[in-house]
Amino acid sequence: MHIIKELRKINIFENLSESELKLLSSFCVKKNYSKGEIVFYEKDQPTSLLILVEGVLRVYKTNPKGNEIIINKFYPTALVAEMPLLENIPYPASAAFESDGVILEIDFERFKKEFLQNPEVAFRFFKSLSQKIKTLENVIALNVVLDSTSRVAKYICENDDALKMRHSEIAQYLDMTPETLSRIFKKLVTLGLVQKRKAEYIIVNKEGLRVLFE
Repeated sequence: MHIIKELRKINIFENLSESELKLLSSFCVKKNYSKGEIVFYEKDQPTSLLILVEGVLRVYKTNPKGNEIIINKFYPTALVAEMPLLENIPYPASAAFESDGVILEIDFERFKKEFLQNPEVAFRFFKSLSQKIKTLENVIALNVVLDSTSRVAKYICENDDALKMRHSEIAQYLDMTPETLSRIFKKLVTLGLVQKRKAEYIIVNKEGLRVLFE
């Protein structure tokens, strides 16, 4: 019954009937994780649809130097890594919890058979996939297409919470050293695009920042 209550809170399942939720819960397992625990590694073969219901999950790749490049962070309630399931391919990245957390694992073959023919469930499932594609496009722009200054400008311009993050976190997202990031912030201050107030930076010319990456 407890899993049914959890499933009812998830957007993709909110209009399912009680009998449908009961069926879904019959092939759903709730798993608890501790901070730092790995959910899956890159190249693992997925078998279950993963739904994050508690905690913060970091999805990342590791570069040849052994540094993490953060692809995305997931917050409740989110579907995680649907594309590898659909394509029957290994996970393209790894995932670890940044806090204690909870995930619902749903047997994907049963889910396809019983629920993906439901138009509303299918629509929300593929909408979630579309959002992941947009996120991936942004990651490619940040880490491949743009130079370092443009990447920082784009990231702080398009993420409201970016300037509240530690510099080490931002540097990790953008695959650069904290020292490089500090030099870029000093450059942005010199250009009059951001200002430093006490220990924080604030954006003072958002349009000027956009010129750097658009």
